[in-house]
Amino acid sequence: MMMKALIPVKCRDDLKEHQILVPEQISNVHIESIAFGTHQYSCHGILHGGHSLYLSVSLFKKLLLPYEGNIHVFVHEGTLHLGPLIGIFTAGFTSSMIRPIGERSLFFSKLLATERKVGAYMFLFGANHIDWEEGTMEGFMFTEQGWKKKTLPFPHVVYDRLPNRRTEKHRLLAQTREKMQTDYAIPWFNPGFFNKWDIHQKLMIEENIVPYLPETHNNVSIAKMEKLLSKYPFIYLKPTNGSLGLGVYKIIYNREEETYYARYKNEDFVNKLQRSSSLEALLGHVLKNKDLSCYLIQQGIPLLKVDDSLVDFRVHTNKDEQGNWVVSAMAAKLSGKGSITTHANSGGVIKTVSEIFTDKEEKEAVIHKLSQASLLISNAIDTHMPGFIGEIGFDFGLDKEHKLWMFEANSKPGRSIFYHPKLRNEDILTRKLSIEYAVYLTEHTIKNPEGVFS
Repeated sequence: MMMKALIPVKCRDDLKEHQILVPEQISNVHIESIAFGTHQYSCHGILHGGHSLYLSVSLFKKLLLPYEGNIHVFVHEGTLHLGPLIGIFTAGFTSSMIRPIGERSLFFSKLLATERKVGAYMFLFGANHIDWEEGTMEGFMFTEQGWKKKTLPFPHVVYDRLPNRRTEKHRLLAQTREKMQTDYAIPWFNPGFFNKWDIHQKLMIEENIVPYLPETHNNVSIAKMEKLLSKYPFIYLKPTNGSLGLGVYKIIYNREEETYYARYKNEDFVNKLQRSSSLEALLGHVLKNKDLSCYLIQQGIPLLKVDDSLVDFRVHTNKDEQGNWVVSAMAAKLSGKGSITTHANSGGVIKTVSEIFTDKEEKEAVIHKLSQASLLISNAIDTHMPGFIGEIGFDFGLDKEHKLWMFEANSKPGRSIFYHPKLRNEDILTRKLSIEYAVYLTEHTIKNPEGVFS
């Protein structure tokens, strides 16, 4: 039987070396030891009438508790666990304590500042911050005085925030993840970036999800592209492992002119239009030395237009403290002038769904469709993909008949929609839910220290 409570944890200098003062919320439980992350020591519990848990100075220091605060207390089989202690694994550290993770320092400071709202300890770390022999880490914590380095035990859970696919493949980073999961049974959530073709194949198994999926093929060839262009007004050529709309080509065939067109963004982020009388010549020009086997082709969907701009939708889903999927954020994205995507880096504009649909019934119908589809697909991805997935960002589109299509699912969704002032609460909620899911994983890890849970 597991007991869980959120209580103030404090240090007292009048207690003997292994003494703790146990509050009435957990007074009916026998306690023999106290743990924080992977550090555990025997203790002697004394009941007191207050609401705080007090630790001796010796235990507080041995456990490497970073500061006093309101945190979760889990009691299981005679051990009182403090936490969760959440390690956020990333790369790209600098020598600056003002911006230890460069441009992403602001995002991480906001994420770590959420810890006190949930009742957890959070820190940033990279592969080089681990002392395997001592079982400790040099963690970067965000405090009221700014960024501070603290020596901490190994965490209960790790939240993977590697910035891109290239760093994810780095041998040292991959080894670190493998060792922590295998040797220490530490759950590692949101590992890896989704592969578009892999996700598509998994979702095609689910009959109730197939209607949301545009026709998509891998092993791209000129013949396959010609076939799709005979069925649809245009098609997309997308990199299997792409993100942010980079490397996407919109291919159009104008039957009257007998001309092929390609719209895309070049290396300098400039929108380009190329045309040719043959598809082969067109691809030879725009793809140059790129390998077609790294691409997918996808049915083009004539999207709904608002104020002469194409519109699609970003939906964020997160797991909550019960491990259930919830919709945490929703926004509309309008395409920039001359752009084939609605990404902010292509001049796209973020709007709330209410700003797009002023008719109440229409707005509610769209929100219902997006919520229903995103939760259905989140659960399907969770079922078919390995590891612990805590958040997903979806790109959806509505065609002119208001049929909903899913274009992409991202395991590490970008956060550009949260620049919109009316999505500030959603921004906070997505961060809060990531920590709440870590609480859920911590509870299950304590119950099953061998990591035997799905």
